[in-house]
This record gives sequence, structure tokens and C-alpha cells, in this order.
Amino acid sequence: MQFNSNNYDVIVCGGGHAGVEACLAAARMGASTLLLTGNLDTIAQMSCNPAIGGQAKGQLVREIDALGGEMAINADLTAIQFRLLNVSKGPAVQSPRAQCDKKAYQFRMKHVLELTPHLHLFQNVVSGLIYKSGAVIGCRTNLGVNFYGRTVVVTTGTFLRGLIHVGKAKSAGGRLGDFSSVSLSDSLQEAGIQLQRLKTGTPPRVLGSSLNFHRMIEQRGDAKPTYFAFHDTRDSEGLFHVEQTGADYIGWVPGSAQVSCWMTYTTPESELVVKSNLHKSAMYSGEISGIGPRYCPSIEDKFVRFSDKERHLLFIEPEGRNTNEYYINGLSTSLPYEVQIELVHSIPGLESATLLRPAYAVEYDFAQPTQLFPSLESRLVENLFFAGQINGTSGYEEAASQGLVAGINAVQKVRGEAQLIIQRHQGYIGVLIDDLVMKGTTEPYRMFTSRAEHRLLFNHGSAELRYYQHIVNHKLLSISRIDRITRKISGISYWEIFLETTKTEGFSWADLIRQKSKSTKLPRDFLAESKEVIEEVLYRIAYRGYLQRELKQVEKLESAEKIRLPDSLDYLKIAGLRRESALKLHHFRPTNLGQAGRISGVNPADLSILMVYLSSLQRKSA
Repeated sequence: MQFNSNNYDVIVCGGGHAGVEACLAAARMGASTLLLTGNLDTIAQMSCNPAIGGQAKGQLVREIDALGGEMAINADLTAIQFRLLNVSKGPAVQSPRAQCDKKAYQFRMKHVLELTPHLHLFQNVVSGLIYKSGAVIGCRTNLGVNFYGRTVVVTTGTFLRGLIHVGKAKSAGGRLGDFSSVSLSDSLQEAGIQLQRLKTGTPPRVLGSSLNFHRMIEQRGDAKPTYFAFHDTRDSEGLFHVEQTGADYIGWVPGSAQVSCWMTYTTPESELVVKSNLHKSAMYSGEISGIGPRYCPSIEDKFVRFSDKERHLLFIEPEGRNTNEYYINGLSTSLPYEVQIELVHSIPGLESATLLRPAYAVEYDFAQPTQLFPSLESRLVENLFFAGQINGTSGYEEAASQGLVAGINAVQKVRGEAQLIIQRHQGYIGVLIDDLVMKGTTEPYRMFTSRAEHRLLFNHGSAELRYYQHIVNHKLLSISRIDRITRKISGISYWEIFLETTKTEGFSWADLIRQKSKSTKLPRDFLAESKEVIEEVLYRIAYRGYLQRELKQVEKLESAEKIRLPDSLDYLKIAGLRRESALKLHHFRPTNLGQAGRISGVNPADLSILMVYLSSLQRKSA
């Protein structure tokens, strides 16, 4: 396929975790796609912790895989340690996590993009967008070359006016050693898009050979790893190579040759170092205006906000198999370099540590996500989509989820077909996007299981089942994989009914499972099923009462979601509606009554008035 600057269906600006999923989704749907990135060598770079998954984030990654994304399989094939979190708790909140080889993850993802049909990669910094009649039609670049597309997806991460802080030292950049984009921020503001500032940070990296691991606690990977990708339904070809070209992807057998991470703690000396130098910290000296992540605080925040704690847990994590560089998870800071050395040396096992890279904070522009439709298209500029940290989120998984949805919807917009809108009762991606576009954020948004009111339905093994209709409707997976998912759904349904209705020794098999009878020997044919089918069936049976209650609540929610709110509705003229509610409804423009009810400040009485008003409109039009 020949490419030029005028024939793209989708242009993606930015090659981070949101950008790669966006361009892959679009190209895999057959759309001519261009990825513009400032540096091809940093595609999908793990700027912070080289890990994928974690609490709620692991569920997001499994959902990404269910919808045809690449993050899950890329993590599985480049991971150096797997751990399932919350093992002592119920399956609904158990979350897979993997420590990845930082460079292998990045190189494999770049290779996948290079060999994807319909996708063109080009290294060039986007300096601005091109608009016409209230819509975006392309991008300007710093080479003076314009690229034109029917839709544009902006996934710029922390690069919009990115400013790096180490103590009082400042440098422009979206991450250490990289560039900062100023003119693109100006271009967005010219179109009326409002920008604000946020902050994030990263810890120092140290040389492994300079560490004393005997003073730390070893943390090994799981003997039986929990993977991110659904290997039971995935096509086997293409995991390690591309048969058409004979080119091998980097990667290894998932779960092989796992490495250890290590745990240590801060000390009273660490606290003294931090508190004695707070005035030198960029975050506490007034140098930074952006708001930082509440749930991933800097070490300064930890000692100030949690002063009652005697010590803080730190994880020493390898950055890869073929490097001796380690990441100090939990020691994010913007203190000056010389103070960072003193701080690191106050930690058991790190007394003689050699710093390879300093910790730093970065502040950047983001666009308040309430300016977006649930499809992630801009409410202000047609055909313009936003995904990732530009929407105020924090984390690779949150970014990739948005990128996937934005890429799919950009193609759907080009084709004039129905947008992919994931409801919040269907999965964590639905919760993520609904929270962003209906509530907005004043701090870097991070996904937690507690954000999902229907999380009992979101056990990580059920992502393909929950998203099945979206997968089929939007043709997101291969026919062979959809067939395998269909068979898996049938098998789960069969065994769930069988175990609930078939009796043995006077009880149904399901009753015995719920009674947790250790002497119960389940049917041999059932145990011959795949691990994935067995686990899902047992989960549904064990939690049947709770799940039925959740499903009833979902039915009520769906009823409200089905009541559409016309985009032309003038809330300010609806009699009886409180002005505060009318103004918020006018600003957010919810598409249905369910969304309206989730807007802060809109109460049940307001919803009742809306329903009465809608009924009167229907009577008038009848």
C-alpha cells in the first residue's frame, strides 16, 4: 500500500501506550492509518515502572485483550515476573500483574506496529492541528509537512508543555531526555479546548551490582502464573513470528525463567532527610503548579501526609533481563540530586547504591475530559479524538484502554457506523470512560476496583464474555477467535445449568460447591474442560446470590440508560429544574437519563422532572 500525506482515514499523534493501541485498532479494522511520533525509538516506552497490571489495572488489560488490543499479549511475551494480587480475597478483585523487560516490551510493540498492514509509522513532531468548518482535517509538523486525515486521535501523554523538575532545576520535556510540545497546546486552545496542568513523577534508578540484597526481602513470581491474554481463544500463529515475512518477534515463553523483585523500607533517617529538605523539593517550594496523583504519592507526600507511619514499603524491581538497572518503586520524588543520593543511602540494602538516573517530577497540560463524548470524540471539534494522559489519567493501562476505544471509534466515525460505547456495568473500561467524560478529574485519574459499583461482575477471567456483543458487532477479533469464545460461552452455560440442576447424594452439585464440601468430587467430564471454563463456572456458582443481586441492579440501570436525552434539549428552560442542575446538564449534555444521574449535583428529584418533561414531549409529538 502506498502512503502519502492526503489519504489517511485515521492519524494518531503520539506513540505511547494510548497511541499504539489506537493505531493498531484502526489499522486492524482495515482503515488507512498514520502514526506520527516524535521518536520511533520510544514507541510504547515504559517511562515509569516497567510493570503492567495491578489492582483493577490487571482487569483493564484483560479487557483490552478481549477487544483486540495488544498490551496483554505483549506483556505476557516480555514479562520477567508474574504475580496475582489479592489472592486471599475473592476472585472479583484478584488482579494479575507482571514485571516486564522494559526494552523487550518496547521493541516487540514497535515490531508489531511495523508489520501491521494499513499502518504507516513516521517520526515527526506534530506542531499543530489543521481545522476547517469546526472539524479537524489534519496535522502540521515541525518539518513543514502537513498530513491530512478524516479523523485525528491525540495521544500526547505528558508532552504538552512538559516541564521536568529536579529540585529547582528545570528542563523542558515530556520525560527525561525527551522533547516538549508547546505549539500543539496553543493549537488546541485556538480551537476552544480548555487545558489545565497536572503533575506526575518517577523514582531514581540504581545499579543492581551496588545493592545489598541480603538486607532486603525477596519477592518471587507465582509458580503458576496468571497471564493477561486469553491464550485459550487466541490464534496460535503470530505470537512469536509473522509467517508472511518470516520476521521473528522478540519474546519468550510466558512464565519462563522468572526473576525476583525485592522489598525494603524507609527508615527514620529517610524521614529526616526528606523533612529537612522539603523547601528544596519542587513540589513543596511552589515550583510546580500542577496537581499530582493522590494514590501514587511522592515520598515527600508520604512523610508529610502519613506522618503517623513509622516506615514506608519500597519495591526494588529489575528493569529487564539484560540490564543491571533497578527501579525503586515507591520513592518518587522531585528533591535535588544530592539529596536524592542521601535519601537512597538511608534505605536498608541501598547504603552503597549507585544512581543511574535521578528521580524527577513532570508537569504537563491536559484537556478536561468533560469536553469529550463517551466515544472520546471532542464535543468542540468534530472528528478529533483524545486518549491517554491528555484526558487526565495516570497509568499505562488506563491510557491503552482509551487508545483502543478512540482508535475503534475513529474508524467507525469515518465509516458512518455506530460508535463503541462501553457501559459502566459492562467493565472497567466503561467505568473509566464514564467517570472521565461525566465527572472529569482534578488529579491524575487512576482505576481502582472501588470505582466500579458492579465489580462482582468484572472478574478478570470474564472479559471476553462481558464484551462478546461488542466484539461481534464491531468485528474486533478474527472469526476463528470469535468462534472459540462462542464455544466457551456455550460450555460455561451448559455446565452452570448442569451443576445447578443435577443432584448427587440428595444435593445439587452447585449446593455442595457453595457448602465448600471438601469431599465433593466434581463430575469427571466437567473437570476435563479447560481451566478457563472450570474457573468461570465455579465463580458463578459460588457467588450466585451476589451476582443475581448485581444483575438486578444492572437491569434498573439499563432502564435509565435506555431513556435518551435529545442533544437539542434546552435544560435552562425546563420548569422546576434547579438552576444548578440545569447548568450542569447543559454543560455535560448527557446522552441518556443514566448518565444524567451520575453528574455530581444532579439529584433524583431532578431526574423525575426530566422524565415528566420527556413524557410531555412524547405526547406532543404523538
